[in-house]
Amino acid sequence: MHIDIGLVVAGLVILTLGGELALRGAVGLAMKIGVSPAMIGLTVVGFGTSAPELMVTVQAALAGQPDLAIGNVVGSNIANILLILGLGGVITALTCSAGVVRRDATAMFLSIVLLTVLGWHGIIEAWHGAIMVVALIAYMTWSYFMDKRDVASAALHEREVEETENVPENAFVIAAFLVIGLAGLVGGAHFLVDGATSIARAFGVPESIIGLTLVALGTSLPELAATVVAALRGHSDVAIANVLGSCLFNVLSILGITAMIRPLTISPDIQSIDMWVMMAAAGVVIPMLWKDKRIAKLEASMLLCGYVTYMGFIGYRLGVV
Repeated sequence: MHIDIGLVVAGLVILTLGGELALRGAVGLAMKIGVSPAMIGLTVVGFGTSAPELMVTVQAALAGQPDLAIGNVVGSNIANILLILGLGGVITALTCSAGVVRRDATAMFLSIVLLTVLGWHGIIEAWHGAIMVVALIAYMTWSYFMDKRDVASAALHEREVEETENVPENAFVIAAFLVIGLAGLVGGAHFLVDGATSIARAFGVPESIIGLTLVALGTSLPELAATVVAALRGHSDVAIANVLGSCLFNVLSILGITAMIRPLTISPDIQSIDMWVMMAAAGVVIPMLWKDKRIAKLEASMLLCGYVTYMGFIGYRLGVV
């Protein structure tokens, strides 16, 4: 058991560090070849912050553990919306532009609706994954042209790049960051999946629950750190954009790519409970943003309470509480 816990801790640490190095290396490479800051914020940063979820989900799927894979994505989105936005909003009231609400928040909600519809029969097939990836490409293409017309939207994506610190400029250092970072992502995901699976089996806990809690929280650490830092700096629009973008990438990119590699079955409990919790969480946040273009501290506290309640309900499902 101690070895399994050590694998989980080591996996989380290596995964987080690998994700940071890979993200900085990717941003450095994009800058080196002349990609615009707005485009880097839209694509590289979005993919980079979701890299840990992607590696863990693919590893779990290839290991024949779809419950862990699906639980990771659904649990990460629930944590992003309720825990991370809630924590960021408690630090400082989070405000955003109308464009963020109209485009990013709506796209995030629609991606969750798409996942719910495609997963209605309990399995995400390869062609479902293809639809998700095509939807992501369509969204990014649309966002690119919107950024060219909307100065405020482009500026937001540029600020997302500015939040990425210590970006290398030397070609050798960029290559080293990318190689070491990717190795860390692969190795960390392997350790985390192996350790989490062994713990689940030892305690008789369903892999879906481990994915929704331990793995989801661990892979959400980059978003948590980015949101807290942005909130402390007063960059609340970046904090909101980080979370909305991460949720969208989790569904369309991670599940889409993974399902194209190997179809994913959805456990009955996730299908009947947790996917609806994810949709309800998104459905609660969007009206907050539509109404005042902000998440006030009281509303953020409600989100945090919602996450604590959800964790309590998972404990109830396990018979712990």
